[in-house]
Amino acid sequence: MHLAQLNIATAKYDLETIEMKDFMDNLDPINAIAESSKGFVWRLQDEAGDATSIQFFDDPRTIVNMSIWESVDSLKDFMFRTHHKDFFKRKSEWFTKEAEDTYVLWWVPEGTIPTLEQAVQKLYYLRKHGETPQAFTFKSNFKAEKA
Repeated sequence: MHLAQLNIATAKYDLETIEMKDFMDNLDPINAIAESSKGFVWRLQDEAGDATSIQFFDDPRTIVNMSIWESVDSLKDFMFRTHHKDFFKRKSEWFTKEAEDTYVLWWVPEGTIPTLEQAVQKLYYLRKHGETPQAFTFKSNFKAEKA
């Protein structure tokens, strides 16, 4: 089994503004770090190589990030032990704070790439039912065997 993750965020400003420049200018380098990280399998991207133009929600400022990893540890290593952590710490500069969960983790069979629609349904499931083996966060970290 592989770990799928979806993360959504609503920008405080339009993506083309000066306030978002540092975030936008670093997408390519951070994505390159992800792709070269141990345990990386796949990430959602458009023809330009990022996902910021993929519009799923009504609000054009709400962006999505979706990826597949070999394990929870490989995703955590990328998030918290690479240059990504420096931008993660700054997320409040660029994105609104939400009352509900904005990310979800779940297990998928190796070779499976969920659709964005399926991923968003996992997030809604987590919001409605809380942490379960079908949809969880780093807090629970359900093992693949429970999925």
